Amino acid sequence: MTKIRGFKGYRPKPGLEGEIASLPYDVMNSAEAKERSAGNKHSFLRVIKPEVDLEDGINLYDDKVYSQARKNLDEFIGEGYLINDEEPSIYFYRQTWKGRSQTGIVACSNIEDYFEDVIKKHEYTRPVKEEDRIRHMATLEAHVGPVFLTYKNVAAIDELVASYCETNTATYDFSPDEVQHTLWVVNDAELISKIENLFDQNVPATYIADGHHRAASSAKVGQRLKEANSNHKGDEEYNYFLSVLFPDNQLEIIDYNRLVKDLNGLSKEEFFAKAKEKFDVELKGSEAYRPQSIREFGLYIDKEWYKLTAKPGTWTNDPVGILDISVLTENMIKPIFGIEDQRTSDRIDFVGGIRGLGELEKRVDSGDVAIAIALYPVTIQQLIDIADSGQVMPPKTTWFEPKLRSGLVIHKF
Repeated sequence: MTKIRGFKGYRPKPGLEGEIASLPYDVMNSAEAKERSAGNKHSFLRVIKPEVDLEDGINLYDDKVYSQARKNLDEFIGEGYLINDEEPSIYFYRQTWKGRSQTGIVACSNIEDYFEDVIKKHEYTRPVKEEDRIRHMATLEAHVGPVFLTYKNVAAIDELVASYCETNTATYDFSPDEVQHTLWVVNDAELISKIENLFDQNVPATYIADGHHRAASSAKVGQRLKEANSNHKGDEEYNYFLSVLFPDNQLEIIDYNRLVKDLNGLSKEEFFAKAKEKFDVELKGSEAYRPQSIREFGLYIDKEWYKLTAKPGTWTNDPVGILDISVLTENMIKPIFGIEDQRTSDRIDFVGGIRGLGELEKRVDSGDVAIAIALYPVTIQQLIDIADSGQVMPPKTTWFEPKLRSGLVIHKF
């Protein structure tokens, strides 16, 4: 069962939350981070993207980058930009965006749950990215970006969270962009114990929605500290890492679409002739076509949209084979476009649905790519099924929005 616990978090001094809280480190490059943090000494990008305070073009794995992160975090604490809760707490974190809300529990998850697959994964991690996060965490002695976890909702947990949020004033409630961020600090020991026990008794597994590298690195940092501590007891802070746990019934995955740079030597007519072997093709015209159900695809080429529907026999019934991206990969991307590995090919690109179908049209119309394909979003249940089966998602399959803010709560170990 799932082990979580409260902790004495560091969080923004009230009034600074809007200046401090930032988008995650991995959704922008260094130049974008420098632009976003310009003129804001409180921006948490100075901790999670510390190269913003260093010379342009610095190697991101230079020791100076990690030491700058530690210097900046120490400054945030020393200058009182971040304050430390005196009592172990958990935090309820609500995001409201486009008429939809999701409320998660900020708590510490146990690294043993990670190693024992109580925390389930659906992606491979890359060693170079793991080592980067390990160095960053180890230098800071802190988890500064939460791992985004989901779990099969439990009514009793939902009711406790909802009741608390309805009857207590939020500590922070701000909107730096189109997302409203609301956070409650919960230091009621009895309530914390109830929630911890409910997870221990009713949540057999949690699932990484986003943050596979942060989760792996957090667990490995904790493991290294455990091995180095001859007096290890198991309750040390390094045995736990920062997470936000959302019930699955509140989450929504956004589509993650494909752009292909060329037709692999085929004419448009030859391409469609091959596509019609596996898909029913219907011309929709100039109005963007968004897939309405599984096994439907929107395809844009030469200023026209087409609806493609996969024919029977183009999918398998295992958790990965049934995904629309698997149908597209096995019946078009590999055999027609000749792209064997979407992770490494420079002939394919990916656009998150947050940017809309207009972005697909823009890229094709510019001549940058030949064709765009819009997919129906993966469901949370499909993610859970794949994680439970021990398989992994194809690359660039899930896009979660809104993004969790970094710097709202951090965990020192």
